[in-house]
Amino acid sequence: MTVDGTVAIIGDGQMGLVLADAFVARGLSVRLWGPFPDDIETLAGTRRSPRRLPEFTLPDDVRVTADHREALSGANCVVNAIPTQYIRRVWQTIGTGVPVSASVLCVSKGIENETLLTPTQIIADVLGGLPARSMPASCVLSGPTVAAELARRLPATMVAASDDPSLAEAAQDLLDVPWLRIYRHDDTLGVELAGATKNVIALAAGMVDGLGVGDNAKSALLSRGLAEIARLGVAMGARVETFFGAAGVGDLATTCFSPSGRNRTCGERLGRGESLEAILESTVSVVEGVATTRSVMALAQAHNVEMPITAAVFGILFEGLRPTDAIRSLMQREQKAERIG
Repeated sequence: MTVDGTVAIIGDGQMGLVLADAFVARGLSVRLWGPFPDDIETLAGTRRSPRRLPEFTLPDDVRVTADHREALSGANCVVNAIPTQYIRRVWQTIGTGVPVSASVLCVSKGIENETLLTPTQIIADVLGGLPARSMPASCVLSGPTVAAELARRLPATMVAASDDPSLAEAAQDLLDVPWLRIYRHDDTLGVELAGATKNVIALAAGMVDGLGVGDNAKSALLSRGLAEIARLGVAMGARVETFFGAAGVGDLATTCFSPSGRNRTCGERLGRGESLEAILESTVSVVEGVATTRSVMALAQAHNVEMPITAAVFGILFEGLRPTDAIRSLMQREQKAERIG
């Protein structure tokens, strides 16, 4: 990948939009495709996405197209910005159009329910199943990046994680704009797990806000939530220190405190007594943490990792457990020494 190349962004959600802005500012040729033709037509005509980022105007230099073949043709870099549970379906549709020489950058955060694969693993699984197709070089982009702030070009950091050091360096170069600082990383699995699991803890943080039980409780939740997601990561082969960097605790803190965080907001509404069905029906964007909670619980059971906060969130979302009862149960657990990772 080079800064004189072409970037195809797959997904017209919040992160797809703000990354298109950054790539254009870097001087790249950018094409953006989304899976819903009506949304793409509106975006192409108005340069606005009122349902996703109402105050943001997409630069005129970004070519918006409803034809994925046009978006992908000749691209050096393909950016996946599709919500995790829909990646497989979308990439099964577009996969044959992805140039064999293109690298993949992935900003999705989640774990597929059916397979328990991370986003880059899903893409590799789909493309690897195509005839005469080699596995793409891939890089994970993650970190504390609230899209509404990136849309205003406020300063932020991201982590570019790849098994290929040159690809992580290329990602740094592609996003070398004044409002972004990119750090390289080589623990791809850890970075993807951190990005997925923090959404589960953010749901719990929102519930604490909705119940109004205080800052002490929320800080305890974040610290113990970080401990349990780090335990899962280590059990799966990631490095514990990854969860204490920008992609771990940095992203966790932002997601749990930002008023615009979808997962935190969903949790807050649950804490105030709204039903999950009503919340999801009234939310425009995908609340990734809901589906991810199922996957994380399955991973915890498969790797024999104790994750009491995740289990409480699962009970509230899917088993009718009341948030107040979940807090009482967590507070009454057996006293023990603190353990991280």
